[in-house]
Amino acid sequence: MPTIRQCPKCDYIRNAGDALVLDSICPACGIVYERFLAQREPQAHNDLPTNVTSRNRRDSLPNAGNDARQNQPTSMLHYLMPNTSQSVILEQLLGYGVLYLIVFIWGWRFIIAGLSVEPIMGSFMHLVNLPFHEFGHILFRPFGNFMTILGGSLFQVALPLALTIIFVFKKRHPFAASVTLWWCGQSFIDLSPYIADASFRSLPLIAGLGEESHDWGNLLTQLDCLQYDTQLASFSFWLGSSILLISLVWGALVLHKLVKQHRA
Repeated sequence: MPTIRQCPKCDYIRNAGDALVLDSICPACGIVYERFLAQREPQAHNDLPTNVTSRNRRDSLPNAGNDARQNQPTSMLHYLMPNTSQSVILEQLLGYGVLYLIVFIWGWRFIIAGLSVEPIMGSFMHLVNLPFHEFGHILFRPFGNFMTILGGSLFQVALPLALTIIFVFKKRHPFAASVTLWWCGQSFIDLSPYIADASFRSLPLIAGLGEESHDWGNLLTQLDCLQYDTQLASFSFWLGSSILLISLVWGALVLHKLVKQHRA
């Protein structure tokens, strides 16, 4: 073993006056160099992987975090617009375009018709909404008479809204979400003539039910707000129209982006 000039423990430097002390022993602290180094070497060897591992972890964790953050949406825009990595085939794009054209024309017809009964309640969409309206009465029956009556209208607008939320956040399908949002707006429009009829109770009800089964006539009577039926009907119509227009703008933006992705 080569002569050690400086003690690894106390840093004492040997000199000519230490000739009587063995070269393997420190004249100052008395340690045996070889034994001291042998004891310290395993410790240093064990420390190295730990340090390296820790450093590797520190180096890898930020990258992993960045990757995770890159894969996660950072704003609502990521949910409301198509995924940039999503591939779109021409047939799918044409199907979306045809469906959008249908809801666009249909939606404007509902808006232009205003609170007229026949264009709204005589449409195919009224037949679509009716089963969900009736199911809402059954669904909310455990919550009492008032909620049983309100449940029909409530479920009629809540179902398409819930589907919109699912398509946005769960399925990541913004075009489908824009269509179900259109349905939600149309459902509010569909309810408006029914609300406006609360004072008159003249609209025909299903299964030959009499005027005593008129949902909004009973609801507004219980709330002592029957005199506000026209205002409430107008609010339902304009709320539905606004939602419907928002869905059309949203659908157009989604289609525009899908077309750009298809061309890219």
